[in-house]
Amino acid sequence: MDALNELITTLKKFPGLGLKSARRIAYHLMKQDNSELEHIGTMISDLKKNMKTCRHCGNITDKDPCAICVDPLRDRKTLCVVEDVEALSALEQSGLYNGLYHILGGRVAPIKGDELKENAIDFLIHHVKELSPDEIIVATSPKMEGDLTYYALIDTLKRTSTGKVTRLAYGLPVGGAIEFADKMTLHTAIESRSEI
Repeated sequence: MDALNELITTLKKFPGLGLKSARRIAYHLMKQDNSELEHIGTMISDLKKNMKTCRHCGNITDKDPCAICVDPLRDRKTLCVVEDVEALSALEQSGLYNGLYHILGGRVAPIKGDELKENAIDFLIHHVKELSPDEIIVATSPKMEGDLTYYALIDTLKRTSTGKVTRLAYGLPVGGAIEFADKMTLHTAIESRSEI
């Protein structure tokens, strides 16, 4: 296999990229000068080296604690529990939520054999006790795995927190994922959340 086809095959493994998109990216890279390609390569190789996990929320960051956790303008009495960094990113880009986050780093998916690790639940409990929020928003995706994750957390959250526990409303499409929702759908889901 030549280098170009090997690159296309590798790019196809990225989420959301099919053969056509992988080819377009590969051909675009071919047109770049060597210094640009070296810069891209350096950024990719340094990515894991320079990134850390925020000790408070689990966000991926180059500074610990992350910018969200240290921002004095954030609502420190609302905690949004999300499955992963992509969901956090989608909520942040919407500009509709100004509280703090907690990233579970996984979900309950029995078909794939995924369970929430005990240390992930302990990390959440520690964060909730540390913040003592007035509200915890469970923002799992509205599909089977999100529902199972929600049910795995609800008893723990109700025992751990004195505040109310809410869940995003089903403005989000069933079977969808938070990171692919548009701003209006996220707005409806956040505004229509209900107490549990």
